[in-house]
Amino acid sequence: MWFSMKKYGHTLNTMSVFKILYRTFIIFAAGFLLIWFPFVGEKLSSVRIMGVLQRIALAYGLGALLCLIVKKKYLWIVSAVILLGYWALLYFAGGSQPYSLEGNAVLKFDLLVLGENHLYRGFGIPFDPEGLLSTIPAVATVIIGFIAGDIVGTGPANFKKVLRLLFFGLIFTVAGIIWNIWFPVNKPLWTSSYVLYTAGLSFLILGLLYWIIDVLNLKGWTGFFKVFGMNALFIYIVASLWTNIMFIIKMGAEGVSLYSWIYHKLCVPLLGNLNGSLLFALLQVFLMWILVYILYRRKIFIKV
Repeated sequence: MWFSMKKYGHTLNTMSVFKILYRTFIIFAAGFLLIWFPFVGEKLSSVRIMGVLQRIALAYGLGALLCLIVKKKYLWIVSAVILLGYWALLYFAGGSQPYSLEGNAVLKFDLLVLGENHLYRGFGIPFDPEGLLSTIPAVATVIIGFIAGDIVGTGPANFKKVLRLLFFGLIFTVAGIIWNIWFPVNKPLWTSSYVLYTAGLSFLILGLLYWIIDVLNLKGWTGFFKVFGMNALFIYIVASLWTNIMFIIKMGAEGVSLYSWIYHKLCVPLLGNLNGSLLFALLQVFLMWILVYILYRRKIFIKV
């Protein structure tokens, strides 16, 4: 986001606002349509509204606006207010067990705003791990990412930046672990401690990669990942569609899904259940890579 907004001077203007709103809408719509796909057999009245791309869209939209409105030196304060405010909200608006599956404020808010029929049901009850209320701390995740972009994107590559990234990574990781004592690290609730912990790990990994790739200039091994990165959102959507299609296609007289058929008939006989599962995942990754590699070779980059 820091790099994409650089052409707008990191300021709020007509073009940058249009870009943010347009991208937010497109990503949200893509996520919703992926959940609704194949558009038959399920009424809109029971389709899940939120999801991974929808969370990304809203967090990006709000985070981008804040990053362009607020001066860079105050973004840390904005992030801290968001994370502390979310902690207070969950603690005081929850029940006697404010971080439990049934008693958290995220569930109450999403039930009130979205309704039971539009929530994820993978936890045994209607509860959305990418819900509306829990998008608030995800905005802080976006802001922290913007700050990381500013660190690596301003000026030439040097080891001082590496140390700065590693320093922040260590501070955030330790802070997340300590905060976990009072506010548990929890991904479905996207708790503030989870934001700090994952941001810390991300800074540490980014610092290591920045040192290897940008400072030491060892880039020969990055081609495989670069191909994915040039069409990241597109291949995410294609991979999700392909997974859904594999579940729809039925194989043989037994009528098992193509998904199950590939796993049980091809992967398990070769490597067993555990390693067969790994093989199945790697096959899907390789299939998607072939697709984006073709696009990459033809210089086709699908952007939003």
